[in-house]
Amino acid sequence: MKAAVLYGDYDLRYEEYPEPELRPGCVKVRVCACGICGSDIPRITAGGAHYYPIVLGHEFSGFVSEVGEGVTSLAVGDHVAAVPLIPCMQCRDCQQGNYSQCKHYTFIGSRIQGGFGDYVVLPERNALKIDPAIPYEQGALFEPATVALHGVRRTNYQGGKNVAVLGGGTIGLFTLQWAKILGAKSVVVFGRSKEHLAVATRLGADAVISTLDEDFLEQALACTDGVGFDYVFEAAGTPVTMRLAFELAGNHAEVCMIGTPTGDLTFSQREWELMNRKEFRLTGSWMSGSAPFPGDEWSLTAACFANGKLRYDPAVFHCQIPLHDTERILSVLQERAKIKGRVLLLNHPKE
Repeated sequence: MKAAVLYGDYDLRYEEYPEPELRPGCVKVRVCACGICGSDIPRITAGGAHYYPIVLGHEFSGFVSEVGEGVTSLAVGDHVAAVPLIPCMQCRDCQQGNYSQCKHYTFIGSRIQGGFGDYVVLPERNALKIDPAIPYEQGALFEPATVALHGVRRTNYQGGKNVAVLGGGTIGLFTLQWAKILGAKSVVVFGRSKEHLAVATRLGADAVISTLDEDFLEQALACTDGVGFDYVFEAAGTPVTMRLAFELAGNHAEVCMIGTPTGDLTFSQREWELMNRKEFRLTGSWMSGSAPFPGDEWSLTAACFANGKLRYDPAVFHCQIPLHDTERILSVLQERAKIKGRVLLLNHPKE
C-alpha cells in the first residue's frame, strides 16, 4: 500500500509501505480521511514520535474492505470511524472500565501504524460503524468530538447552568456543542482567533469573547451578572487559559482541564487561592473511553452526528490536503502558528 511515512523531523515521505495483515477478530479499513491532531505536530516537527519510521494518524474514517474470522458486527462496505485507544482489558483500571488509565495500552497512530496510509487493521471493537450519509471528512472528527464529551462528563454536569469554554479550536468547538446539547443555560467561548470565534457563533455560542480585549474579564463577568461560571472547560492547554479557568469559575463551580498542557505552568499565590476561596472542584480529562468499551461517548457522537444535533462546520478545518502531497503538508506545519483548525489529509480511493 501507499503511506506517508515519518522518518524524522520534517521528513515525511509518501511511499510504498507493507500493507497490514488481517487477523481474527479484526477488520481491515480503507482509510479515506485522517486529521492531523495537535499532538501529531510535535511528532512530525520536534522529535516527538515514539520511533522511526512510523505511520501516524489517529483521527480517521473509511470503510471496511475485509472482515476477519469471528467478526459479527461489521461487514465489507460498512463506513467506520476509528477508536484509536487499544486497552489491554486485563489490568485493574480496565477491569473498572477506566480504559484511559490503562497501564498497558497501545494507541493507533502513535505507538502502532495509523491512518496516514491506505489501510489500517483494527480490532472489531475499535471500528465504530457510522451512518454512510456522514462524509468521511466528518468521520475524521469523531475522536475529537468524543474527547470533548468525555471532558464534559468528567464533571457532575447538569443543564440550566452557565458554561465557559476556553479555547475555540476543534475540542473547544465540540465542548461548546455538547454543553448546549446537554441543556446549558448559556455557553460563552473565549479565544484569540477571530476565525475560531466566528465558527463558535455559528455553532450556537451565546457569546464569544476575545481574550485580546483589554476588558475581557469585565465582559466575562457581565455574562453571569458578576457571579462567575458554573462550569469551566479549558480546551486549549495554554498556561494563560489554565490560569484563566480559576478566574472565571464561580463559587462551588466545576472546572475541567481538557486541553493537554503546552508548557510549564505556574500559579501565583492569589490565583491558586481562588480554588480555596471559591471551593470549586478541579478535575482533568484524558482521551474518551468508558464502559462498555469504547463507551457511550462514541455511540452518542455517532447518533448526534447522524441526527444533526452535533453539527459539522467545514471551517473547523484549516485546510484539506491529499495524503500524497507531503511537501504541502510539511509546508503548512512549518507555519503551525498560523494554523486555525484541523489539517485534514484526504485519501479517497480513485473511482
